[in-house]
Amino acid sequence: MDLMQKKTSGKNLQPDTVLAHTGRDPGDFHGFVNPPVVHASTVLYPDVETMASGGQRYSYGRRGTPTTEALENAITELEGAAGSRLANSGLNAVALACLSCLKAGDHFLIPDTAYGPTRHFADTVLPNLNVVVEYYDPALGENIRSLFRPNTTAVFVEAPGSLTFEMQDIPAIADAAKGIGATVLMDNTWASPLYCKPLELGVDLSIQAGTKYIVGHSDVMLGTIAASAKAWPGLNSLHGAMGVHVAPDDVYLALRGLRTMSVRLERHYKNTMAVIDWLRDRPEVGAIRYPALETDPGHAIWKRDFSGASGLFAFDFKEGTTADQSARFFNTLNLFGLGFSWGGFESLAIPVKLKGIRTATQVAPNFQSARLHIGLEDPKDLISDLEQAFEKAFT
Repeated sequence: MDLMQKKTSGKNLQPDTVLAHTGRDPGDFHGFVNPPVVHASTVLYPDVETMASGGQRYSYGRRGTPTTEALENAITELEGAAGSRLANSGLNAVALACLSCLKAGDHFLIPDTAYGPTRHFADTVLPNLNVVVEYYDPALGENIRSLFRPNTTAVFVEAPGSLTFEMQDIPAIADAAKGIGATVLMDNTWASPLYCKPLELGVDLSIQAGTKYIVGHSDVMLGTIAASAKAWPGLNSLHGAMGVHVAPDDVYLALRGLRTMSVRLERHYKNTMAVIDWLRDRPEVGAIRYPALETDPGHAIWKRDFSGASGLFAFDFKEGTTADQSARFFNTLNLFGLGFSWGGFESLAIPVKLKGIRTATQVAPNFQSARLHIGLEDPKDLISDLEQAFEKAFT
């Protein structure tokens, strides 16, 4: 029995313990706690017979190393999947997941709240492959059946939705999709595998932008895809055929970030709630969009299907706020960086214009809006920064 088996064999471990131990086996590496960073292309075989049999554990660097295998095993365990594969970014993971289950002539349903680059991929790449893309109201739930066609083969979900943070009834959508044999894909980056288990909700392909909370330090681009038994053969085959391989140093940093993801997410949530509680009383602020709030329209679904919330949310400025006032607010922030992405240790802010980003449904009036990622700073300092920005923008 190896070292890790002595610690974990036969035990029903809690998520925090799994994060600390999954994806590593000191018994394989002379007792060292962390798996090695293997930089490799060529793998040597002992003889022609072994090479011809294909039975050697590692065959070529592109097809996996102890480093990539460690992270894939960890994601597989966290997601409760049949298998997992790594991608070069979150968007690359979305693209690979979609291509693994779509073919020419298929009809593909995507929620109107999907991440902007996902929409761009669907609008520019998939039509060239003769895949018919249709956007749907994320609130449909089981009524998504009304959109099914004889050639509907895949349904995408994202919860909460990008920018508007609308929730979707994932079990109801998945159940409807299963009735016609369609594959269900989910972008679960906001919650991470720690706070939502898509495969338990009926999803076939669970997608993460590991760039965000898995890595957690704003220094690596990474995506992960975890597959059900149904979806695993297609994903595994396409991943190999496309020659996708993530650099070992990036994989190592993702493994390192994974160990502290739980404690980081707890702090992100704590800080986020402190900031939101303060924002609620600001006269410059209108609606706040964050499904963990009891007042949020999607709170009941979030409470049923999720076990936690992260540090990303949005709010509208009060009605009548001008574009110049919004710009002054963002330009006078000091601790909040103006930058895309999120999930790192630092707080970020971006202006959001909701009007015109949807095609199947309408959103709220044309308010000026903000998306904030609350990092690991002291929330008192973040609140002070927001306060001075409001004062400079609205006085």
